[in-house]
Amino acid sequence: MIILSVDYGDTRTGLAVCDKFEMLASPVTVINEKDAEKLAHTVSEKAAELKAQQIVVGLPKNMDGTEGFRAEACRHFAELLYDLTGLPVDLQDERLTTVSAHGILNETNTRGKKRKAVVDAVSAVLILEDYIRKRKNQ
Repeated sequence: MIILSVDYGDTRTGLAVCDKFEMLASPVTVINEKDAEKLAHTVSEKAAELKAQQIVVGLPKNMDGTEGFRAEACRHFAELLYDLTGLPVDLQDERLTTVSAHGILNETNTRGKKRKAVVDAVSAVLILEDYIRKRKNQ
């Protein structure tokens, strides 16, 4: 199944997608948009373009497992995507994905503006990989 992953942010939102066999997750793009509704339309268009059959939105939880205002915003964004696409939309715990993404970018010596431009897409890949791993273990 082709799954589109979304790392939803206040300013930048990263997208990643997996192949139909759910073997390889790849970064797609980073969208610079602050308005949630405009962003949801852009993401839904990208989902259609990629022929996604499902969407996964990263859910930022606190380290103790509780949810704050960002988690609420991500839940709302997931609802917008569902309303626009009609696709199943799941939420995936994204704790420490941005930290891991920065670690990966450190290893590849990606710095400065280039790093800022890709970190959210790398985070979306990590969210998708975690989601796929969880699906295979259930």
